[in-house]
Amino acid sequence: MKKFLNDPVNFVDEMLEGIYRAHPQVTFVAEDKRCMVTANPKTGKVGIATGGGSGHLPLFLGYVGDGMLDGAAVGGVFQSPSSEQMYQVTKAIDQGAGVLYIYGNYSGDIINFDMAAELADLDGIEVKQCVGNDDVASSKVGEEHKRRGVAGIYFVYKTAGAAAAEGLSLDEVHRVAEKARLRTRTMGVALSSCVVPEIGHATFSIGEDEMEIGMGIHGEPGISRKKLGTADAVIDEMMERIFVEQDYKSGDEVAVLINGLGGTPLEELYILFRRVAQLLEGRGIIAKHVWVGEFATSMEMAGASVSILHLDAELDRLVAAPANTPFFKHFSA
Repeated sequence: MKKFLNDPVNFVDEMLEGIYRAHPQVTFVAEDKRCMVTANPKTGKVGIATGGGSGHLPLFLGYVGDGMLDGAAVGGVFQSPSSEQMYQVTKAIDQGAGVLYIYGNYSGDIINFDMAAELADLDGIEVKQCVGNDDVASSKVGEEHKRRGVAGIYFVYKTAGAAAAEGLSLDEVHRVAEKARLRTRTMGVALSSCVVPEIGHATFSIGEDEMEIGMGIHGEPGISRKKLGTADAVIDEMMERIFVEQDYKSGDEVAVLINGLGGTPLEELYILFRRVAQLLEGRGIIAKHVWVGEFATSMEMAGASVSILHLDAELDRLVAAPANTPFFKHFSA
């Protein structure tokens, strides 16, 4: 293992100290660096909180800022934050209009966010929840509630954050988040493992000439392991699974997210997008908004994912809205 570390036990807290020093638009509460909140709260706005394990930057905490999230509870590497941390973030970001939780479909996060919501309710803070489950590979059609939340949660953050910035009510922000969730699909592929600092070795093994389609961002098993094919062949297989999940018609518009998992050069991500664009064009589907880069990583894992948001007029407007966070900036056209 080659990493820039001091004591692996301090990996998360030292990372957070660096973020706070570099980006004063975020801060922390309850004397706990793992309770991140915006330093510029907006009075009367619906608060939006997320949370999850470290090791996925810019997910989750990297989207705290103007036009997106108001707070994030930060766990250890691939570990859920505690319910107390989530509760402290909730209290800090409540501006009187309620709080929306947006997080991935993982059992530890669900349990702890539910407990935090109960604590918030005792304080008179109304909380609603949206659980991301965009990973097509993790369960079959009809059992979408079992699916993991992966990079596509970015679209839920983006649209819900824009809706909250517009001054919409908690019910309306929650409705927008749910619509974005239901209209987002993601497929991923892994080429190598990652190393959790406190463990110090690869979390799984994969052959030099192999790939695993559908592997999760914590190394959860995918749906097939096979010889690594061409970039076009890999995208063809991934996109076919996405196409069958949504009722796309010629003339429909989508937003596309090509996400690197931490160890894939940007050049390769654009080669992947090239094929995605060709397949969309072949069906008469318009890629109106496109992002290519790292949005939800898994330490140094080599691989990528493709997320597609099926737009309507409302989601199109919200996706295009400005946002400014330490790790993401978007300016209206």
